[in-house]
Amino acid sequence: MKYIGEPDYQHGSESKLGILLVNLGTPDDTSVPSVRRYLKQFLSDPRVVEVARPLWWLILNGIILRIRPSRTAEAYETVWDDETGSPLLKFGIKQTAAIQQMAPDYFKDTPHVQLAMRYGNPSVASALDELRKANVRRLLVLPLYPQYSGSTVASVFDEVTDQLKKARWIPEMRFINQYFDDPHYIEALAESVKESWQANGQAQRLVMSFHGIPQRYRASGDPYFCQCQATARLLAENLSLTSDQYQVVFQSRFGREPWLQPYCDKTLEVLPSQGIKSVDLICPGFSADCLETIEEINVENREIFMEGGGEKFHYIEALNDRETHIHSLCALLQRHAMGWPESLDDIATRQPPAINDATELAKSRERALALGAPA
Repeated sequence: MKYIGEPDYQHGSESKLGILLVNLGTPDDTSVPSVRRYLKQFLSDPRVVEVARPLWWLILNGIILRIRPSRTAEAYETVWDDETGSPLLKFGIKQTAAIQQMAPDYFKDTPHVQLAMRYGNPSVASALDELRKANVRRLLVLPLYPQYSGSTVASVFDEVTDQLKKARWIPEMRFINQYFDDPHYIEALAESVKESWQANGQAQRLVMSFHGIPQRYRASGDPYFCQCQATARLLAENLSLTSDQYQVVFQSRFGREPWLQPYCDKTLEVLPSQGIKSVDLICPGFSADCLETIEEINVENREIFMEGGGEKFHYIEALNDRETHIHSLCALLQRHAMGWPESLDDIATRQPPAINDATELAKSRERALALGAPA
């Protein structure tokens, strides 16, 4: 970001709409030091772990960061691509490019689209700096989490605003909190399920797995659990599923305290004994495949289900850069950008000269230079 005191604007320059896409994050590589840095940044966020800071500092630095990085590094090695890095970064780059390419179908003036990771790289700070260089004066922030949680969406808001505190002239900003019940998003999910059924057949049960959070977060007013249930219900209705044909579970719990239930692994372990021998599993809370879906779900939880007596386990990939997903995100961004002035109204004539008209920009610059503005 540009810091206070550094020039942040040039008269007569074209102002643009910018879109900042933000996902969770990734280490820079699979080495233990890199993974340790990533985990430290992630787990030091008070939005993620709501524990008294002095106590958590001791636990994090004295225990967790001494043990977990090596295990996590081994897991990343199983999903890492030497050219594109982590799956989350690979799909994030593809999503950004696809939205940038599709944006002219949704916006009169093509916005500048930038990707950031809340933890790791590309950082929010570097993404905001790129948007500033593109002369973005209206900023639309989309955390790529369909369901709101203080541990995810609110943390993105914290980081964006913390970085903007360093800028002299902040852009106008809008922030998309959630899209858990967005019809286009639900339709994109349903289409992916239908395609899977057409190619692989329909299993006895569709298991919808969402990332978990501690139960006490829900008790404190976090709407995440309810929004996950709403997404599942809307998807089931779109697919015409009865209540015994789908099930909601929660994955990726950490620590000893109770998290949202039912747990994914425990559920898959007992389903075969209940007569459910085949399952399709989808993760509607993940906008892109990542370590938690590829390794945890499609490897670890697959093994749990099969070892418990299951016969068929099929993982339905995240929406990633599917065309229907990109369309749904563009439509969402378009709706949230509505009403944002793209022109300056001339009150006397009611004729709106375009704010980025070349002639008007040149006149604006001439006037500013005459008043002593820097060239």
